Amino acid sequence: MATPLSDGERRKQISVRGIAGLGDVAEVRKSFNRHLHFTLVKDRNVATPRDYYFALAHTVRDHLVGRWIRTQQHYYERDPKRIYYLSLEFYMGRTLQNTMVNLGLQNACDEAIYQLGLDLEELEEIEEDAGLGNGGLGRLAACFLDSMATLGLAAYGYGIRYEFGIFNQKIVNGWQVEEADDWLRYGNPWEKARPEYMLPVHFYGHVEHTPEGVKWVDTQVVLAMPYDTPVPGYKNNTVNTMRLWSAKAPNDFNLEEFNVGDYIEAVLDRNLAENISRVLYPNDNFFEGKELRLKQEYFVVAATLQDIIRRFKSSKFGCRDPVRTCFETFPDKVAIQLNDTHPALSIPELMRILVDMEKVDWDKAWEITKQTCAYTNHTVLPEALERWPVSMFEKLLPRHLEIIYALNQMHLDRVAALYPGDIDRLRRMSVIEEGDCKRINMAHLCVIGSHAVNGVARIHSDIVKNSVFKDFYELEPEKFQNKTNGITPRRWLLLCNPGLADVIAEKIGEDFITDLSQLKKLLDFINNETFIRDVAKVKQENKLKFAAYLEEQYKVKINPSSMFDVQVKRIHEYKRQLLNCLHAITLYNRIRSDPSKSFVPRTIMIGGKAAPGYHMAKMIIKLITSISEVINNDPYVGDRLKVIFLENYRVSLAEKVIPAADLSQQISTAGTEASGTGNMKFMVNGALTIGTMDGANVEMAEEAGEENLFIFGMRVEDVEALDRQGYNAREYYERLPELRQAIDQISSGFFSPQDPGCFRDIVNMLMYHDRFKVFADYEAYIKCQGQVDQLFMDPREWTKKVIRNIACSGKFSSDRTITEYAREIWGVEPSATKIPPPNLPRD
Repeated sequence: MATPLSDGERRKQISVRGIAGLGDVAEVRKSFNRHLHFTLVKDRNVATPRDYYFALAHTVRDHLVGRWIRTQQHYYERDPKRIYYLSLEFYMGRTLQNTMVNLGLQNACDEAIYQLGLDLEELEEIEEDAGLGNGGLGRLAACFLDSMATLGLAAYGYGIRYEFGIFNQKIVNGWQVEEADDWLRYGNPWEKARPEYMLPVHFYGHVEHTPEGVKWVDTQVVLAMPYDTPVPGYKNNTVNTMRLWSAKAPNDFNLEEFNVGDYIEAVLDRNLAENISRVLYPNDNFFEGKELRLKQEYFVVAATLQDIIRRFKSSKFGCRDPVRTCFETFPDKVAIQLNDTHPALSIPELMRILVDMEKVDWDKAWEITKQTCAYTNHTVLPEALERWPVSMFEKLLPRHLEIIYALNQMHLDRVAALYPGDIDRLRRMSVIEEGDCKRINMAHLCVIGSHAVNGVARIHSDIVKNSVFKDFYELEPEKFQNKTNGITPRRWLLLCNPGLADVIAEKIGEDFITDLSQLKKLLDFINNETFIRDVAKVKQENKLKFAAYLEEQYKVKINPSSMFDVQVKRIHEYKRQLLNCLHAITLYNRIRSDPSKSFVPRTIMIGGKAAPGYHMAKMIIKLITSISEVINNDPYVGDRLKVIFLENYRVSLAEKVIPAADLSQQISTAGTEASGTGNMKFMVNGALTIGTMDGANVEMAEEAGEENLFIFGMRVEDVEALDRQGYNAREYYERLPELRQAIDQISSGFFSPQDPGCFRDIVNMLMYHDRFKVFADYEAYIKCQGQVDQLFMDPREWTKKVIRNIACSGKFSSDRTITEYAREIWGVEPSATKIPPPNLPRD
């Protein structure tokens, strides 16, 4: 049960959480009771906690509706250029608290729910995460939606309404076990189905070239049903739309003449069509090449482009032409941002619509397409690049294959004219890769079909220009840009760390919430004893709260005064959770060899999901849980060292662990992590970073000063040099006794006495084919961790570094990122105009 706040506490919280007027509180209570009765058909005698959550969700949703309708009306009247963010993933997490924060309703709801004898936090915990993403790419899309709404852009997120999102992770005997994420089981109060906008999507069939033009015929049709979710901006009355498509079989599905008589079979076969939106592919940074995945990619693109064109044609000023066939102004009214290559089919699909259906001249259509589309690259790992077999396209999307061939021919003709006789360059730059299995390189398609190509951190964008797309950069350098990723300060500061937001607001006011660069003003308080004490106190409270949560959920007791050392992200060899494991083992061995020595107590927390088919990642989880089993049960160690695997890491768990962290581990091999965004969340929440010069860590060090992060290890140049020289892991193994001891323990079964050979695959990989050079950074890493220990023993100096980091984290707001996309790629200006709220007359 929530204890009522003291007047002092309440005054402190008023600013950031929204003022709870008496009228508002009464209104919320009334609405809550009305929904419990009329929407959920329950009374207080039989209502469950879940009913109370739904009653509150509907109450809060009511406050969105008027603003949502009015925002869309406002766009229709003003006819601004619209931004379409296409992504196969939107990792939204929970919606209730975020909506209350952005509408300034949190205190009113808190008070109303308290008066009803309920606990708001308990209700918030009932909501399922919308886990429609794997990790960074999907969560970035979610942060971008929040920023686009807050900046008043006429923006739409378009994706797939997966019936099953990212799997729930269970740890059984130390191994990851996947469970289906049935997130819609109890219904989703935040979505509105829009069957009136249902659209057909075509697959298979064949192409006919007729005098009247090209026809794609005898196709199979799947219907795309849109579900709309409101996306509120922060206290600006703007509510944008995320539209997710769900696959539906048409009513005549499989009931054609060849199926005569087997009516039951035909109806059961509807599932085949509807499987398209059944489940999110759980791969992060890995391309699998399954036909169902290609169907998903075309499904979202085909439905979305029809919708975009319908909206363009029906908009007030869409076109002067009575039959609306003039697409000249299309790029002035529409921007399409491709979140990685997953929606790359937008390029040939837009060409198909313009040329085959709207009868636009080919060259004109190509100009329109290029001016409309822009592509964001998210990875340089070769195994992540989408390369679809031509044979699959031939069967599934025959017309798109023809269009891609024609576009590629045009492109290669241009390259050949500029570089006569350079056959190798043509091979390197082709959209079609020749070989035993001809493939379509989707990244090359995106580059030739877009007017802007961007990486997601400066170092990544440089790698994109100098290696991944080097030839393309030489051809059109003006296309290539950088847009360093960011995170929304609403969810990742205000919502998840209200205590910290309060002590910040007390010192510099509230404007930082929509202008994070204002955190720079905290530099004035770096030596202010009260502020140092307040920041440290908030961190300690967050740690106690998280420790209590761990004890309740996982039955593990941890020492809340220990250093909370956290690495949470997808499990992947390039992210080097193994380096973290080697440090844990090294610390353990040091304690064992001299138990009387004093050690800085640590709780090492590692969390993240492994793709179900990624054997090495699953072995890494088993290693972490096995190390944890040994260390946590060794009486010599006591509470000086604990290793905890955080099960089922997801957005809602990130919101709990990040505010409690002291140390953030960002230790990928230099040149492999495109940006990272977890690094930014830890920085703004008052953790210090230990990391390599990779991704956005480089810019974090630049903003805060390298001496205020714990930077270690090889830089990109060192990695390249080591590649040329040849990386020999055994050399490090033989030279470094502590490393050798750790590897020998893993190898001999010290951590797996029941199955001594359990980790031979890990040891074999580390010793003989480690692409990510774990041993090469081991020594520097262990030494750097020693410096972390040293500073942690001086809490005042540690907290001063924390304050400096927070003060310098302003650049990493997604508001800044989106402002750059808007001005430099989409050609629109963010607007500070507040749409009048529903209770006031419109202008």
